[in-house]
Amino acid sequence: MVGCVQDDDFTVPSSVGTEENASLADLLSNIENGNVQLISIEELKAQFISDDPATQIVSELAVKGFVSSSDATGNFYKEFFIQNSVENATDAVKISLNQVDSYNQYNIGREVYVYLKNMYLGEANGGDGVFTIGSSANGDGEVEGFTANEIPFHIFRSSTTELIVPKLVTGLSANDIGIFVSFESVEFPTSEAGLPYVSPMDDYDTQRTVQRCSGFDYSNFLLETSSFASFKNEILPSGGGSIAGVVSKTYNGSDLVLALNTSDDVQMDGSRCELLDINDFYPIFEDDFESYPNYSSLNGNGWTNYIEAGSRDWFVRISNDSQNSGSKMVSLGSYQTGDASTIAWLITPAIDLDAQGVEFVKFKSSNSFADGSELELLISTDWDGTEATIESSSWDTLNANIVSDGEFYQNWVDSGLVDLSLFSGNAYVAFKYIGSGQSSFDGTYEIDDFKVLIQN
Repeated sequence: MVGCVQDDDFTVPSSVGTEENASLADLLSNIENGNVQLISIEELKAQFISDDPATQIVSELAVKGFVSSSDATGNFYKEFFIQNSVENATDAVKISLNQVDSYNQYNIGREVYVYLKNMYLGEANGGDGVFTIGSSANGDGEVEGFTANEIPFHIFRSSTTELIVPKLVTGLSANDIGIFVSFESVEFPTSEAGLPYVSPMDDYDTQRTVQRCSGFDYSNFLLETSSFASFKNEILPSGGGSIAGVVSKTYNGSDLVLALNTSDDVQMDGSRCELLDINDFYPIFEDDFESYPNYSSLNGNGWTNYIEAGSRDWFVRISNDSQNSGSKMVSLGSYQTGDASTIAWLITPAIDLDAQGVEFVKFKSSNSFADGSELELLISTDWDGTEATIESSSWDTLNANIVSDGEFYQNWVDSGLVDLSLFSGNAYVAFKYIGSGQSSFDGTYEIDDFKVLIQN
């Protein structure tokens, strides 16, 4: 469909060559006249289920995005990610290719089109959860990278390069894999002071912990750096500040990690954070769920347990997790329900936000059968307390650290202190579960030790 171009120019261009422009123009013309359908990254990813063999794309399809990663420092190898927008990105996909120094052509922010017909969508490492485009599949059903001869027929850079604005996040999420994100008010633990990004004892990569003060304790995530990165011997900074990188997975897909494009994206020359003292706070509402009958729908203490869709509500059961063994908790999952949609709410009694000082919400969460369902923490100041108006009321999202699909199922994740100071009047805080009976969207969420705290 498009012509081949030999590109020996390995400098980042402000425009692209005549033949390359012609190839892209040919693709864009076919998109405009309907011969090729341009789909979103989200629509592309919907065609593949993790752990399945790679899927060959037989239709006349194309996808576009903006490059979010760079192999300029050697921390990425024969791959780059594209995300769906330069700011507030929501989806990304990896492109696997048999080419090093790809940053010379596909620099960060470069607009890239991929012609997908006869190409493959899947995972480069089976089951790792990283959606990848390649030109073939091996005997294990894993995606293989574009060859040097295939690249000019399928991967097209436009002359547009935009500034990628990192998406501000507070934790790593599988939904952000491939997206350039940033964290503020973070630091490396004092136990790692004086250490380099990569341990000399590691042959391939090293994981370092990055932490942030999250109320009374630290929340943390992993920074993974390749032993081939040019900055591998640089010493971790000892101060606090910000870090920006691309969300990815470990080689076997067991953990979410952050990967740097460059160590210049680590700005930690400020003060370190300080944890809050639990003795300075007291609860105005709390529930550890120990007083309820086991294996029963949650009913009591002012909670509203409401089913919007499906057949499941929040119920109490005893945890078998090693971190919370023997403790009662509330749980909801849609595994084997057969429901087309499962939506259920768990809402606190009213909280008078004008009666005292600044309020915080705190809880911990865990997962089981982590198959893509969603859990949101919401707040409303206009709900009237009746079930009839739950769905029609206004609900704002609260920024809490909720367990991710990638977290080990026996681990419990602290929410951090969720600040309610932007709200006033009578408020209700809600957990909203969204799932279905489909195997890819039927995960279970578990909640324990819920508290609304105010400072003395």
